[in-house]
Amino acid sequence: MAYAIFKTGGKQYRVATGDVIEVEKLDGEAGAEVTFSEVLFHGEGSKIKTAGDLKSAKVVAEVVEQFKGPKLINFKYRRRKGYHRTVGHRQKLTRVKITSIAL
Repeated sequence: MAYAIFKTGGKQYRVATGDVIEVEKLDGEAGAEVTFSEVLFHGEGSKIKTAGDLKSAKVVAEVVEQFKGPKLINFKYRRRKGYHRTVGHRQKLTRVKITSIAL
């Protein structure tokens, strides 16, 4: 089965056609089409292509939904200093379904 590794949001994802993944927030409503052009690697069985051979390659995906990830809590503490601080956030994410990998 063919797969590709692409980069978005400072992270790399290994995907195949039909996969559903969560990436950092992208613009677009549910049903919109998104194209990732920074393909780093493509493999199909024993055939492998790296970034130099993939100048025009792209991964096409469909936006499934926009959502917020789980709450992350960061607790800062300095012992014996009376200092403690709680900070937290929820990352905005986009769930996408990979529709095709085009070389």
